[in-house]
Amino acid sequence: MLRPVVRRVGWGFISLYALAYMSTCLVLIAPLLVTLALKVNSLVGIERAPNSLALVAGVGSLVAMVGNPFFGKVSDRTSSSLGMRRPWMVIGLIGGSLGVLVVALAPTIAVVLIGWCIAQLFFNALLAAQVAVLPDQVPTIQRGMVSGVLGICVPIASVSGTFLVRLFTGNQVAMFLVPCAIGGFFILLFAIVLKDRLLSRADRPAWSLREFVGTFYVNPRTSPDFAWAFAGRFLFVLAYAFLVTYQAYYLLEKLGSAEEDVPGQIFLGTLTQSTFIVAASLIGGRLSDRSGRRKIFVMVASIVFGLGLFAVAVAGDFNGFLVGMAISGLGFGLYMAVDLALVADVLPDQDNTAKDLGVFNIAGALPFSVGPAIAPLILAINGAGYGILYAVAGICAIVGAFAILPVRRVR
Repeated sequence: MLRPVVRRVGWGFISLYALAYMSTCLVLIAPLLVTLALKVNSLVGIERAPNSLALVAGVGSLVAMVGNPFFGKVSDRTSSSLGMRRPWMVIGLIGGSLGVLVVALAPTIAVVLIGWCIAQLFFNALLAAQVAVLPDQVPTIQRGMVSGVLGICVPIASVSGTFLVRLFTGNQVAMFLVPCAIGGFFILLFAIVLKDRLLSRADRPAWSLREFVGTFYVNPRTSPDFAWAFAGRFLFVLAYAFLVTYQAYYLLEKLGSAEEDVPGQIFLGTLTQSTFIVAASLIGGRLSDRSGRRKIFVMVASIVFGLGLFAVAVAGDFNGFLVGMAISGLGFGLYMAVDLALVADVLPDQDNTAKDLGVFNIAGALPFSVGPAIAPLILAINGAGYGILYAVAGICAIVGAFAILPVRRVR
């Protein structure tokens, strides 16, 4: 049985954990922000690209949705002498990087799809094990602060990924693999130095296929707080999925950017957004810990993020787009600083934290299937365009704010 963590963690651990988490974000986000869309566009052209990207991103996200809780549960039951989390970090990194290589060399959309599914499966094994380190190693009193630090990792990874891709514009293999090489170094470093939790075979929690299938359903009667937190995260990430999945095509179609300018523009947009994310995340996590409140921070964050998407929706030029990205950055940063801490406080079973976090991560994976599935339908409504798509995204974020209201176990 997992005992509650009471010993505070130091900045050495937090720094290495943050670098590893940032690196995992890097290997996942860099393709989603830029290279996957450009790869698809290079194979089928701008007219067919949105639907082809929807297929690749959507199916890949379904694989992630299954893989994350599956490997989370496997991690919870791993009794290796190397630890519970370390083996899956290493396996996930190697397998995911091979999948990215397949995507980079793919001659057709079908091969891109296969490679991206491999990457999503193994990178989510890595992510499930890595996220479980938070409840494994960090006491409740520090989770808001550490969650805030991890929240900063997402924008830094986004900026780093778009910057690296920009450096290698024109070389698709390098655009895909350089982030994996750089991120892989820090992931392996953390895996090596981690004082991983050890589990004896006698203490392994029971597991069955029926139980695993049952984990994909969040029962609001037995775990209502977890279910409401799940709903709020789903709607927030759905809004984010619309933004990042179609950002390149938004710039090409709505703002009329040249294709060779898109990597640089995405870098500038991501840099602008990330500057505000970092500031909001640093401040938000500490304020949440000091006040002992989570809900109000998550709600305000979702509303501000939605307003930022409305600004992107009505932008008439690149400067207007940057304004929207800045506003959305404030909301995103505050959200990332507090939401993971809120979720850690409402987990149903402290003996199966990786599994439960894996289930919750479905709320972060499923929108990347749902979003691409419904986006072409929205775009097809009387020639609605990307402005309407991002307005719908803003509505999703704001509705998600009110899904947090019924949560009772945290203030």
